[in-house]
Amino acid sequence: MLSITCPVCGPRDEDEFVFGGDASAARPADPHTLDDQAWTDFLYRRDNPAGAHEELWFHRFGCRRWLRVRRDTRTHAILAAPRLAEDSGTP
Repeated sequence: MLSITCPVCGPRDEDEFVFGGDASAARPADPHTLDDQAWTDFLYRRDNPAGAHEELWFHRFGCRRWLRVRRDTRTHAILAAPRLAEDSGTP
């Protein structure tokens, strides 16, 4: 089990969090203009990086804030978990 250090609540087990997806995926600027193939590519065709990767996690059973977690996909080590800026909203 992963241990994620929440910047508000401190170290917590991963089961307190909800995985929110790839933090580096750029959302379409105008989603209404995408056809089915473009949506499929955005939703399902992603790189599977080996090494440091940025992910979104929501602290559901804690402070209820979004974190941008930097995790090594080879070792599952959490490299950083800063809180998202308050003015950025939820992903």
